Amino acid sequence: MVVPDGAGPGRVQVLFAAAGAARAVVAGIRRRPPGGSAVWERRNHAGRPVDLYAGPAAVLGTALAAATAPGLPPRVRRAAGLAVLAAGACGAYDDVVGRNDARRGVRAHLSALRRGEITSGAVQLLGTGAAGLAAGVLLGRRPVDALLAGAVVAGSAHVVDLLDVRPGRAAKAVLAAGAPALLRGGAPGALCAAPMGAAAALLADDLDERSMLGDAGAHALGAGLGVAVAASAGRGGLVLATALLLAAAAAGDRVGDGPAWLDRPVLRVWDALGRRPAPVSVYSRGATPARVTGGRRV
Repeated sequence: MVVPDGAGPGRVQVLFAAAGAARAVVAGIRRRPPGGSAVWERRNHAGRPVDLYAGPAAVLGTALAAATAPGLPPRVRRAAGLAVLAAGACGAYDDVVGRNDARRGVRAHLSALRRGEITSGAVQLLGTGAAGLAAGVLLGRRPVDALLAGAVVAGSAHVVDLLDVRPGRAAKAVLAAGAPALLRGGAPGALCAAPMGAAAALLADDLDERSMLGDAGAHALGAGLGVAVAASAGRGGLVLATALLLAAAAAGDRVGDGPAWLDRPVLRVWDALGRRPAPVSVYSRGATPARVTGGRRV
């Protein structure tokens, strides 16, 4: 454990700092999109046009709040800021360079590497892993623990990214995963408050299909959660977290975004949380439209 359990009392301050910074970034980019609005436009899973403004907002909101969290040792704040910024930068690279690459998951990109092809996804995976390892070193962990901490940070980033295939799914997962630590308080709560605040601030735009996190935002939020675990868990906890993240990543790679994944009732319920139900026309239910005659509906 790098930080004592009672450290980091300002979790509410961190939560609001991340949320405020994320909304400010969205407003700034929306006013004047760097490179023009076309650079930021994408099509979501349903083919609807969305923007990527939530991505840099999640990166900068989480990094700023984590790097300035009160009551935490400087090395922990530096590690959190580095991990979030680096993971977000790797994700942004994949958002731009790999926008037309349909390959997802670790296995697809590692297979391409074995064939001598360096994909943008491979750069993202390796870069996020290096960022996690650097964060583990900055946290002052022993070599073995630093490796485990790096795996936790990179694994968290990857798993959140795997979830980002439906509106709000990844952001809600970040809020759910960080809530126990936030309620408990201490250093883990303060560190979890950064990605949670950014996710909460961007959730409405994500659910309404106006904006999406993209690889940049998903990786940044996941890395922020990973640092919270890496900074507070002992070796046993790091081993357990690494095993769980590897299992989640393997499951995500196996089922991908196909029918086997989407048909699970628990995910359909999860995806519907917070979303407005789509309006249903009476014609779609086979009903006969009412005819108005003489002021009466017949």
